[in-house]
Amino acid sequence: MSIIGWIILGLVAGWVASNIVDNGGKGPLLDIILGIVGALVGGWIFAALGAVAVTGFNLWSLFVAVVGAVVVLVVYHAIAGRKVL
Repeated sequence: MSIIGWIILGLVAGWVASNIVDNGGKGPLLDIILGIVGALVGGWIFAALGAVAVTGFNLWSLFVAVVGAVVVLVVYHAIAGRKVL
């Protein structure tokens, strides 16, 4: 997948995860960063469980990235001491 694809997938995944955890986005730049980091974390989690991780620009990859971004956001809030959910 190209870098443009990763940025678009990261933006969408970060925005969705921010809306799930925080009930609002963090802003485009932070949403992209959280989404890309979330895709990496989600890919690692799914690979550790024996499932297929990120496979390209599709719904499964978006799901994996969102799951990872939610995990990243929950850990971020736990460290920062903010209220989660």
